[in-house]
Amino acid sequence: MPYVKIQVTREDVTLAQKEALIRGTTDLLLRVLDKEPATTFVVIEEVDTDNWGIAGETVTRRRQRSRDAKATR
Repeated sequence: MPYVKIQVTREDVTLAQKEALIRGTTDLLLRVLDKEPATTFVVIEEVDTDNWGIAGETVTRRRQRSRDAKATR
């Protein structure tokens, strides 16, 4: 009974995209590991960018810095 947790930043991930992730993950586990789709669980967790850090800073801060740099060009 596979359980897959996918974490993404909360930034406008659509229902269609989530459904594609769930289908694709389920299909992958069926093809590679021969796991039954009926017992495959896929959970998508959206994490606020204030709660996700890269290289010592939040994603929120990194994205803002990137937007600021583009605006000054």
